[in-house]
Amino acid sequence: MTTRKTSEADSRKSVAAAEPREQGGFTRPLAVETVPDTGIEVAINAGPEECAAVAQEAGVAAIASLAADFLVLRQDQSRYRVNGVLRAQVTQTCVVSLEPFDTEIRAEFAVDFAPAEALAKRRGDASDESAVELDGADPIIDGRIDLGALAVEFLILNLDLYPRKPGVSFQGAEFSDAPKEEDSPFAALQKLKPKG
Repeated sequence: MTTRKTSEADSRKSVAAAEPREQGGFTRPLAVETVPDTGIEVAINAGPEECAAVAQEAGVAAIASLAADFLVLRQDQSRYRVNGVLRAQVTQTCVVSLEPFDTEIRAEFAVDFAPAEALAKRRGDASDESAVELDGADPIIDGRIDLGALAVEFLILNLDLYPRKPGVSFQGAEFSDAPKEEDSPFAALQKLKPKG
């Protein structure tokens, strides 16, 4: 089993903040009106059916467990900061041997949220795209932050795009399309090379 850990929230791919994330297989909406001034801690766990749906969405063989702990803090009357720690047991397929193997993923992240209407208005007032990028907040849709969708997003961001089973390397791997050494034009040249 391999373990991957990251705390690089900056590696998060920018998504148009005005666009809500499509409803996936794991949703846990939190009404922002329920967040006290001191903040709120929330723990979420995906059930077996949700894990299966997220595995399909993420393009992995299986997900044995998916859980996250959040601390949601009110920054002002309309903005919130969500600090999260994600933990998941994922089965991926090795790109070299095509064997399934288990990976443990742990990711720490922090995301700011603001009402979607305020972000849309700010974007309309922005004179250029760089001003919009600086805002960096995700939208609060219908007064809710979907913590489940956030967990899935960071799970996908922390998956290895080219997973390799521990102990397996490309060296010595045989590929059906690779030309054999005796078929190589350089092999014929080597035979013509004078000795001595």
